[in-house]
Amino acid sequence: MNAAVLIGRVIVGLYYVYNALNHLIFAPGQLAEYAASKGVPLPLVAVIVTGILLLIGGLSILLGVYVRIGVLALVVFFLPVTFWMHDFWAVADPMQRMIQMVQFVKNLALMGSALMFLAIPEPWAYSLAARRKS
Repeated sequence: MNAAVLIGRVIVGLYYVYNALNHLIFAPGQLAEYAASKGVPLPLVAVIVTGILLLIGGLSILLGVYVRIGVLALVVFFLPVTFWMHDFWAVADPMQRMIQMVQFVKNLALMGSALMFLAIPEPWAYSLAARRKS
């Protein structure tokens, strides 16, 4: 079971780290343009802040340290982003509405999976926290 949790942590953690790098390095301008189109104030600042939240969450899960802080960072990211950026109910075009609905539901599922990490007893096997404890 520990190996399955480790594999899942690596996959999910790298997913968040990759998306954080998109926000912080690879595409902050493009993401800020999209955020601006959705009426987000200070869109570039919002993209940087959300990138930092994703990085905190991703590294926390990947390394198995400060898990509660990492999950909190992800929930703080997902709550506004899901409802503001993926407001499918306000989209007129059927294809765009479907795309936004998929993103909305995906974000809810990712937030749910982040919350489930809180149920795994700490320190996690194969984590930096476990290494520090031993």
